[in-house]
Amino acid sequence: MRVLVVEDERDLNRLIKKRLKEEGLSVDACYNGEEALDYLASVDYDLLISDIMMPKMDGIELVKRLREMKKDIPFIFLSAKDAVEDRVGGLDAGADDYLIKPFAFEELLARVRVLLRKNANIKTNVLNVGDLSLNLDTHLVKRGDKEIELSSKEFNLLSYMMLNSGIVLSREKLEEHVWDFDFSGSSNVIDVYIRYLRKKIDDGFENKLIKTIRGEGYTIKP
Repeated sequence: MRVLVVEDERDLNRLIKKRLKEEGLSVDACYNGEEALDYLASVDYDLLISDIMMPKMDGIELVKRLREMKKDIPFIFLSAKDAVEDRVGGLDAGADDYLIKPFAFEELLARVRVLLRKNANIKTNVLNVGDLSLNLDTHLVKRGDKEIELSSKEFNLLSYMMLNSGIVLSREKLEEHVWDFDFSGSSNVIDVYIRYLRKKIDDGFENKLIKTIRGEGYTIKP
Protein backbone atom coordinates (compact mmCIF):
# COMPACT_ATOMS: atom_id res chain seq x y z
CA MET A 1 0.00 0.00 0.00
CA ARG A 2 1.33 3.45 -0.92
CA VAL A 3 1.07 6.56 1.27
CA LEU A 4 1.84 10.24 0.64
CA VAL A 5 2.99 12.35 3.60
CA VAL A 6 2.62 16.15 3.29
CA GLU A 7 4.32 17.92 6.20
CA ASP A 8 6.45 21.09 6.15
CA GLU A 9 8.28 20.27 9.41
CA ARG A 10 11.12 18.35 7.83
CA ASP A 11 12.21 16.40 10.91
CA LEU A 12 8.64 15.27 11.56
CA ASN A 13 8.20 14.50 7.86
CA ARG A 14 11.26 12.22 7.88
CA LEU A 15 10.15 10.53 11.10
CA ILE A 16 6.63 9.81 9.86
CA LYS A 17 8.04 8.42 6.62
CA LYS A 18 10.48 6.21 8.52
CA ARG A 19 7.81 4.78 10.85
CA LEU A 20 5.40 4.08 8.00
CA LYS A 21 8.13 2.30 6.03
CA GLU A 22 8.84 0.18 9.10
CA GLU A 23 5.18 -0.90 8.88
CA GLY A 24 5.87 -2.25 5.41
CA LEU A 25 4.20 0.62 3.55
CA SER A 26 5.62 2.44 0.54
CA VAL A 27 5.90 6.14 1.32
CA ASP A 28 6.51 9.32 -0.65
CA ALA A 29 6.87 12.67 1.12
CA CYS A 30 6.66 16.35 0.24
CA TYR A 31 6.41 19.66 2.08
CA ASN A 32 3.36 21.61 0.85
CA GLY A 33 0.04 21.24 -0.90
CA GLU A 34 1.27 22.34 -4.32
CA GLU A 35 3.94 19.62 -4.33
CA ALA A 36 1.35 17.13 -3.15
CA LEU A 37 -0.90 17.84 -6.14
CA ASP A 38 2.02 17.05 -8.47
CA TYR A 39 2.54 13.69 -6.74
CA LEU A 40 -1.17 12.92 -6.77
CA ALA A 41 -1.42 13.68 -10.49
CA SER A 42 1.06 10.91 -11.30
CA VAL A 43 0.23 8.13 -8.80
CA ASP A 44 -2.91 6.61 -7.25
CA TYR A 45 -2.22 6.63 -3.51
CA ASP A 46 -4.00 4.47 -0.96
CA LEU A 47 -3.77 7.09 1.82
CA LEU A 48 -2.81 10.73 2.31
CA ILE A 49 -1.48 12.20 5.58
CA SER A 50 -1.22 15.98 5.65
CA ASP A 51 -0.45 18.87 7.95
CA ILE A 52 -2.91 21.79 7.80
CA MET A 53 -0.72 24.87 8.20
CA MET A 54 1.74 24.78 5.29
CA PRO A 55 3.25 27.27 2.83
CA LYS A 56 1.98 27.71 -0.76
CA MET A 57 -1.14 25.59 -0.24
CA ASP A 58 -2.50 24.52 3.14
CA GLY A 59 -4.08 21.18 3.97
CA ILE A 60 -7.68 22.44 3.88
CA GLU A 61 -7.26 23.72 0.33
CA LEU A 62 -5.47 20.50 -0.64
CA VAL A 63 -8.28 18.22 0.51
CA LYS A 64 -10.88 20.49 -1.13
CA ARG A 65 -8.96 20.31 -4.43
CA LEU A 66 -8.77 16.53 -4.16
CA ARG A 67 -12.48 16.18 -3.61
CA GLU A 68 -13.15 18.54 -6.52
CA MET A 69 -10.93 16.27 -8.65
CA LYS A 70 -13.12 13.32 -7.53
CA LYS A 71 -10.08 11.61 -5.99
CA ASP A 72 -11.57 9.48 -3.22
CA ILE A 73 -8.37 8.98 -1.20
CA PRO A 74 -8.56 8.41 2.57
CA PHE A 75 -7.16 11.53 4.24
CA ILE A 76 -5.74 12.14 7.73
CA PHE A 77 -5.09 15.67 8.97
CA LEU A 78 -2.25 16.37 11.40
CA SER A 79 -2.50 19.69 13.22
CA ALA A 80 -1.52 21.52 16.40
CA LYS A 81 -4.89 23.30 16.22
CA ASP A 82 -6.97 21.45 18.80
CA ALA A 83 -10.13 23.57 19.10
CA VAL A 84 -13.40 21.78 18.34
CA GLU A 85 -14.16 24.16 15.48
CA ASP A 86 -10.75 23.39 13.89
CA ARG A 87 -11.39 19.64 14.01
CA VAL A 88 -14.92 20.10 12.67
CA GLY A 89 -13.60 22.37 9.90
CA GLY A 90 -11.02 19.79 8.85
CA LEU A 91 -13.54 16.96 8.76
CA ASP A 92 -16.13 19.09 6.97
CA ALA A 93 -13.52 19.97 4.34
CA GLY A 94 -13.39 16.27 3.41
CA ALA A 95 -10.80 14.64 5.67
CA ASP A 96 -11.53 11.20 7.10
CA ASP A 97 -9.62 11.69 10.35
CA TYR A 98 -7.94 14.43 12.40
CA LEU A 99 -4.98 13.86 14.73
CA ILE A 100 -3.72 16.56 17.08
CA LYS A 101 0.01 17.27 17.45
CA PRO A 102 1.92 16.12 19.37
CA PHE A 103 0.67 12.59 18.84
CA ALA A 104 1.82 9.09 19.68
CA PHE A 105 3.05 7.25 16.58
CA GLU A 106 1.24 4.12 17.74
CA GLU A 107 -2.04 6.03 17.48
CA LEU A 108 -1.18 7.36 14.01
CA LEU A 109 -0.27 3.86 12.82
CA ALA A 110 -3.51 2.45 14.25
CA ARG A 111 -5.55 5.11 12.42
CA VAL A 112 -3.62 4.41 9.22
CA ARG A 113 -4.46 0.70 9.46
CA VAL A 114 -8.15 1.46 10.08
CA LEU A 115 -8.43 3.74 7.03
CA LEU A 116 -6.54 1.35 4.76
CA ARG A 117 -8.88 -1.47 5.78
CA LYS A 118 -11.91 0.79 5.32
CA ASN A 119 -10.72 1.88 1.87
CA ALA A 120 -10.25 -1.75 0.87
CA ASN A 121 -13.72 -2.54 2.24
CA ILE A 122 -12.53 -5.15 4.73
CA LYS A 123 -13.77 -5.39 8.31
CA THR A 124 -10.99 -7.48 9.82
CA ASN A 125 -7.23 -7.13 10.21
CA VAL A 126 -6.69 -10.69 8.92
CA LEU A 127 -6.80 -11.42 5.19
CA ASN A 128 -7.46 -14.96 3.96
CA VAL A 129 -7.02 -16.59 0.57
CA GLY A 130 -7.56 -20.33 0.78
CA ASP A 131 -5.37 -21.60 3.63
CA LEU A 132 -3.13 -18.51 3.48
CA SER A 133 -3.67 -15.87 6.18
CA LEU A 134 -2.03 -12.47 6.64
CA ASN A 135 -2.45 -10.23 9.71
CA LEU A 136 -2.20 -6.57 8.71
CA ASP A 137 -1.44 -5.49 12.29
CA THR A 138 1.06 -8.09 13.50
CA HIS A 139 2.44 -9.00 10.02
CA LEU A 140 2.02 -12.69 10.87
CA VAL A 141 1.71 -14.73 7.66
CA LYS A 142 0.75 -18.42 7.69
CA ARG A 143 0.01 -21.06 5.08
CA GLY A 144 -1.92 -23.72 6.94
CA ASP A 145 0.12 -24.34 10.10
CA LYS A 146 3.35 -23.06 8.54
CA GLU A 147 4.50 -19.60 9.60
CA ILE A 148 6.10 -17.66 6.74
CA GLU A 149 8.71 -14.93 7.19
CA LEU A 150 8.57 -12.12 4.64
CA SER A 151 10.61 -8.98 3.99
CA SER A 152 8.74 -5.67 4.21
CA LYS A 153 8.45 -5.44 0.41
CA GLU A 154 7.28 -9.05 0.12
CA PHE A 155 4.67 -8.37 2.81
CA ASN A 156 3.51 -5.19 1.09
CA LEU A 157 3.20 -6.94 -2.28
CA LEU A 158 1.39 -9.96 -0.82
CA SER A 159 -1.03 -7.85 1.25
CA TYR A 160 -1.94 -5.73 -1.79
CA MET A 161 -2.57 -8.84 -3.87
CA MET A 162 -4.66 -10.42 -1.11
CA LEU A 163 -6.69 -7.23 -0.71
CA ASN A 164 -7.46 -7.63 -4.42
CA SER A 165 -7.86 -11.42 -4.40
CA GLY A 166 -9.17 -12.75 -7.71
CA ILE A 167 -8.41 -9.51 -9.56
CA VAL A 168 -5.73 -9.57 -12.26
CA LEU A 169 -3.16 -6.89 -11.39
CA SER A 170 -0.77 -5.61 -14.03
CA ARG A 171 2.92 -5.20 -13.29
CA GLU A 172 2.45 -1.43 -13.54
CA LYS A 173 -0.40 -1.47 -11.01
CA LEU A 174 1.58 -3.58 -8.55
CA GLU A 175 4.67 -1.41 -8.88
CA GLU A 176 2.63 1.76 -8.41
CA HIS A 177 1.12 0.58 -5.13
CA VAL A 178 4.11 -1.24 -3.65
CA TRP A 179 7.16 0.85 -4.58
CA ASP A 180 7.76 4.56 -4.00
CA PHE A 181 9.74 7.18 -5.92
CA ASP A 182 12.91 6.35 -3.97
CA PHE A 183 13.08 2.97 -5.70
CA SER A 184 15.90 2.63 -8.24
CA GLY A 185 15.94 -1.11 -8.96
CA SER A 186 15.54 -3.14 -12.12
CA SER A 187 12.59 -2.97 -14.50
CA ASN A 188 11.61 -6.59 -13.76
CA VAL A 189 11.32 -6.01 -10.01
CA ILE A 190 7.72 -7.32 -9.89
CA ASP A 191 8.67 -10.60 -11.57
CA VAL A 192 11.59 -11.00 -9.16
CA TYR A 193 9.42 -10.48 -6.07
CA ILE A 194 6.65 -12.72 -7.41
CA ARG A 195 9.29 -15.48 -7.64
CA TYR A 196 10.31 -14.78 -4.03
CA LEU A 197 6.68 -15.04 -2.90
CA ARG A 198 6.01 -18.21 -4.88
CA LYS A 199 9.01 -19.87 -3.26
CA LYS A 200 7.73 -18.96 0.21
CA ILE A 201 3.97 -19.26 -0.34
CA ASP A 202 3.47 -22.02 -2.91
CA ASP A 203 6.52 -24.30 -2.83
CA GLY A 204 5.63 -27.58 -1.15
CA PHE A 205 1.88 -27.05 -1.56
CA GLU A 206 -0.19 -28.82 -4.22
CA ASN A 207 -2.60 -25.89 -4.55
CA LYS A 208 -0.70 -22.93 -6.03
CA LEU A 209 -2.26 -19.60 -5.02
CA ILE A 210 -0.22 -17.10 -7.06
CA LYS A 211 -1.11 -17.28 -10.74
CA THR A 212 0.31 -15.66 -13.87
CA ILE A 213 -2.18 -14.35 -16.42
CA ARG A 214 -0.19 -14.26 -19.63
CA GLY A 215 0.08 -10.78 -21.10
CA GLU A 216 -1.89 -9.20 -18.24
CA GLY A 217 -0.17 -9.69 -14.88
CA TYR A 218 -0.66 -11.66 -11.69
CA THR A 219 -3.43 -12.63 -9.31
CA ILE A 220 -3.84 -14.60 -6.11
CA LYS A 221 -6.85 -16.82 -5.51
CA PRO A 222 -7.70 -20.27 -4.10
